[in-house]
Amino acid sequence: MEQISAVIITQDEERNIQRCIDSLRDVADEIVVVDSGSKDRTEALCRAAGARFEHHDWAGFSGQKNYANSLAQYPWILSIDADEALSDELRATLLSMKQTGFDADKVYSVGRLNNYCGRWLRHGGWYPDEHVRLWRREVAAWGGVVHEQLRYSRPVTPTHLDGKLLHYTYYSVDEHARRTVKYATLAGEKAYEQGRRCGMDAVVWKPVGTFLKNYILKGGFRDGAMGFTSARISAFYTLVKYARLYECGNA
Repeated sequence: MEQISAVIITQDEERNIQRCIDSLRDVADEIVVVDSGSKDRTEALCRAAGARFEHHDWAGFSGQKNYANSLAQYPWILSIDADEALSDELRATLLSMKQTGFDADKVYSVGRLNNYCGRWLRHGGWYPDEHVRLWRREVAAWGGVVHEQLRYSRPVTPTHLDGKLLHYTYYSVDEHARRTVKYATLAGEKAYEQGRRCGMDAVVWKPVGTFLKNYILKGGFRDGAMGFTSARISAFYTLVKYARLYECGNA
């Protein structure tokens, strides 16, 4: 039977972590949680659920996840965020594959179904939201600053897993807006460091294009009021990103 280490990084995740850990039972042979300084009940909940809990000062998303992966005891890494949970179908898929065996030359991806302010979004670029989440530990490591990505040590074949990864994104529009400012600002600064530049025209028109793409072309209107709201904040993200890029280039 294949053995899996589920790896999670946390900071103040008491509203999500129990659901995440519960979904991993029987699938994961160990649950490793690396926390960067929670002030809430995250640690208590993890320890009560039987997870291995370690403190580690924040090292960026890639650095934190790579450190957490280094603690794994078993050959297969299942990377999952605290605000995610395995669906019943995905649990069944993984349990079956643990018996039949994984392929060391493959990495396994899964589609995320995103819950936005209490509603499951299936349009507007929110679904399908495919991510590699299972691989043999020596095959991959995380890289990147704002949006971490897996970098492979050898050629691998991505393979889709049946079932969904349930992602509980934002509980309120205000929370989404506040995080948007943080991540968009970082994205703008990273773009500047990579040598990108933009004029004021991009600051004006890029957000319009983002809204039209997500709300009209990708069918965000089919998700009702939440589809409109998410498309509007995505446009706001683009505005902040390009405004910061323009600012850096004209400082």
